[in-house]
Amino acid sequence: MTRLIFASGNPNKAKEIQSALPEKFSVITMKEAGFLSDIPEPYHTLEENAQHKARTVASALNVNCFSEDTGLETVALGGAPGVRSARYAGEEANDKKNIEKLLLELGNNNLRNARFKTVIVLILDSEEYFFTGICEGKITTSASGSSGFGYDPIFIPDGAEKTFAEMTLEEKNRYSHRKKALAKMIEFLIEKK
Repeated sequence: MTRLIFASGNPNKAKEIQSALPEKFSVITMKEAGFLSDIPEPYHTLEENAQHKARTVASALNVNCFSEDTGLETVALGGAPGVRSARYAGEEANDKKNIEKLLLELGNNNLRNARFKTVIVLILDSEEYFFTGICEGKITTSASGSSGFGYDPIFIPDGAEKTFAEMTLEEKNRYSHRKKALAKMIEFLIEKK
């Protein structure tokens, strides 16, 4: 079993990643590994934020680890919320407030095209590797479903008829941006072993 330290405190993301991994890999969060500090995300790109989190944990714990940053990019709003997705409605925002703000800003706009983009940064033996996954889709006009997290209740991936929040984890993994980036990292790790 290969243990991967995930430089994130988000248990939802850790659960989703673990569900997408082959059985020979297990994920533990940075808190489970003994890193208890919050890591700020001050940068203007997903790549920089993911890199910063991975470097911080790798350096503090002297371990191989990976991190990710994900953003929802809407065409009508010029790519927003993008890198600010988790804090779109302010620093103290939660999923509900972020969704409300996004739906309000889109209003009755018929241009609902959007995409989720995930960037994973893996630090392995002091080398850095980047993996990207993208899921194209559309923003609904109202929230639907109770599974998932973040913007899942208002995002329908291309080729599906349900929001991510209406899907099981297995269904979501068929489309997931995070799963796509993760699959690239896993393929790389398997080749390295």
